[in-house]
Amino acid sequence: MKISRRNVIFGGAAGLRYEPTDLAKGELLVPIYVALLRGVNVGGARKLPMAELRALVESLGCTRVSTYIQSGNVVFSAGKPVAPATLEVAIADRFGLDVAVMLRTPAQLEHVLEANPFPDADRSRLHVGFMAKRPNTATVAGLEADRFVPDEFAVEGAEVYLHLPAGMGRTKLPDYLVRRLAVPVTVRNWNTVGKLAELARG
Repeated sequence: MKISRRNVIFGGAAGLRYEPTDLAKGELLVPIYVALLRGVNVGGARKLPMAELRALVESLGCTRVSTYIQSGNVVFSAGKPVAPATLEVAIADRFGLDVAVMLRTPAQLEHVLEANPFPDADRSRLHVGFMAKRPNTATVAGLEADRFVPDEFAVEGAEVYLHLPAGMGRTKLPDYLVRRLAVPVTVRNWNTVGKLAELARG
């Protein structure tokens, strides 16, 4: 049976979808995942070589594994459902690091790009925080939006968009949001999100 890597994932990170035309050709469509690791290779600490990370993901039975830059971004295919905990445990066992992993499908990344609440913002000042789960509704409602002006944020599902006119290095907003949202968050700049979506398209 021929295995085909296609961007047709649905139903969350574990969905398998079969299309009649592909079944007629005897093709199995294999889900694609994007894993975003939190807090690795930052300021020389928590070092995790990308070549070794790729090898680890491959050892879990995943295929077509690739990484993008050094901040811990992995694109891969898997013939069975993959959970964040699977990668987190493997990373802890292999590297001795407690690393939170956020998983997204290609469709979810495309939605992140399309749902940008700051369409007129300078893209070089735009970031996305990927959360492990949707934060509590009451917690989101209690966030102090005016406290960090001109910095802006918007929580959309399991993502938080950040518009930081003065840049990431001069703002206290991300740290505030991580504390208040009380869920693991890993932040990527807009260019990285776009590139990961491109890689996930195959």
